Amino acid sequence: MENTTKVITGKDTRFSFCHIWEPESINGSDPKYSVSLIIPKSDTVTIEKINKAIRAAYEEGASKLKGNGKSVPALSALKTPLRDGDVDRPDDEAYANSYFVNANSKDKPGIVDAACQTIIDRGEVYSGVYGRASINFYAFNANVNRGIACGLNNLQKLRDGEPLGGRSRAEDDFADEGDDFLS
Repeated sequence: MENTTKVITGKDTRFSFCHIWEPESINGSDPKYSVSLIIPKSDTVTIEKINKAIRAAYEEGASKLKGNGKSVPALSALKTPLRDGDVDRPDDEAYANSYFVNANSKDKPGIVDAACQTIIDRGEVYSGVYGRASINFYAFNANVNRGIACGLNNLQKLRDGEPLGGRSRAEDDFADEGDDFLS
């Protein structure tokens, strides 16, 4: 049976806020692995797959979303993970003309390169690289907060990108300095 809530993003997905090597606690919550996936608005195939998966998660999780209420709230009334970067992050150039989803997991994601070989060097995958992500969508109902969330399965780095967050890579800082220090 096909998993209708699972999505593999397109090759132009950019990784940001990468907490993929060690779980991180946000505001005292349980530590989780997480990444913000920036998807260009031009990648309509990935956006459509995500919208279908959100709808499937909504339908599969109807009883959970209903909770003690009389009816399931409309999908449009719920918190969903696909966000518009132009609306939600107007001051962040990396999110311009893009959608994004924040994916997280209690389990460490698998991280591979373009040849599907495991990446061990933590410096290889940073905020700004491009790749594909395996994510899944599911309904949640926690106290007064309910909606559809995005789980992180695995990541595949396809190519380097300009590092986000203002931090440069050591390789880039020193690559053009030549061998002047020997003279």
